[in-house]
Amino acid sequence: MAWRGHLSKNLKELRILLCQSSPSSSITRTFIEKNYKDLKTLNPKLPILIRECNGIEPQLWARYDFGVERGVRLEGLSEAQISKALEELGKAGASLKV
Repeated sequence: MAWRGHLSKNLKELRILLCQSSPSSSITRTFIEKNYKDLKTLNPKLPILIRECNGIEPQLWARYDFGVERGVRLEGLSEAQISKALEELGKAGASLKV
């Protein structure tokens, strides 16, 4: 899990979109509760934005250099799969570096 400490090197911003009450966002809410503190401690200067909106499907968005953004739909994913998706977004940022 060393990749968690390198997110701020590859990302400019991390956004998590979810619904406050829908069952489709329940695993994403649990992921945030368990992982936000660790991610923020390891990446204190990385903006991690949590956006709640009624009825929205859970999503994870990463913004890289030059305004490039990539997103992943989280509906139906387990906590481990969400973590893997975040890892993949972080690695994608390393390949976008000039």
